[in-house]
Amino acid sequence: MPTFTPDTFHGIHAIVYALFDAEERLDRAAMRRQVQACLASGVHGMAALGLATEVAKLTEAERRTVMDWVAEDTAGRVPLAFTIFGSSVAEQIAQVRHAERSGADWVILQPPAAGAFGAAEYIRFFGRVAEATTLPVAIQNAPAFFGRGLTADEIRELVLQHPNIQLIKGEGPVVDIAGLIERTEGRVPVFNGRGGLELVDNLRAGCRGMILAPDCIDHAVVAYEAFRRGDEEAAERAYQAMLPAAVFSMQGIENLLCYGKRLFGARAGIDIHDRAPALRPVAAGEAMVARFAKALGPLGGL
Repeated sequence: MPTFTPDTFHGIHAIVYALFDAEERLDRAAMRRQVQACLASGVHGMAALGLATEVAKLTEAERRTVMDWVAEDTAGRVPLAFTIFGSSVAEQIAQVRHAERSGADWVILQPPAAGAFGAAEYIRFFGRVAEATTLPVAIQNAPAFFGRGLTADEIRELVLQHPNIQLIKGEGPVVDIAGLIERTEGRVPVFNGRGGLELVDNLRAGCRGMILAPDCIDHAVVAYEAFRRGDEEAAERAYQAMLPAAVFSMQGIENLLCYGKRLFGARAGIDIHDRAPALRPVAAGEAMVARFAKALGPLGGL
């Protein structure tokens, strides 16, 4: 049984990077250190296997390994989510089954990587996967990254048809997220991402929280906690401290995986190795990483 329920989900959730060793193998020690740094920073939830985890580069066995590792290291201290990757209903359900066994509190469904179809097909697809589990389900709606997605009205229809679709993971500008919250009448908690861009305004718009890669996660937690206690000036200061680095990293997913991951590594004391194919860093980018890491300070007290 899940330890947490959707009514308790809030705040800043960290979605882990896939960390590799020099031989491009998943690095167990680095992955554990990453979770520890996030928990020490006060995150309100942990997640894995989204775009930041380079899920498309992982084998099915590796995706299950990441679930097991992150579940073990989180140890029930905060809500735990796994993004479900797969090109068919059967493949996604198989991943959901392992998430259930690993102790996930919720799962996040992505549109299948195969093809591009109309909204009705995605609604049927998500519905069949959601019906196969008793875990709370979220839909990740990121048309800018996936090239396909649902409108606010289509998400509303999906949620009405399938009661255990209880959350939305958005990846869009705050004005789009505000429209989604309005169209779903605030009945479905919405989390945004995008590296924390527009963080405070997302909270003002009614977002339950943000799901972010961990390079600036500690500053995002400070901003959220300040907003939560009604100190919007302090929230804006914490957000402004992380904003230049967030803008630098969020020039696209490959840029995040190259430079955002290196920023995290510099702050957490972890050597970063890429798994090919990958965007390789250039001297100017590495200099910016070093400057941002110095300005932001060590991560999670490390």
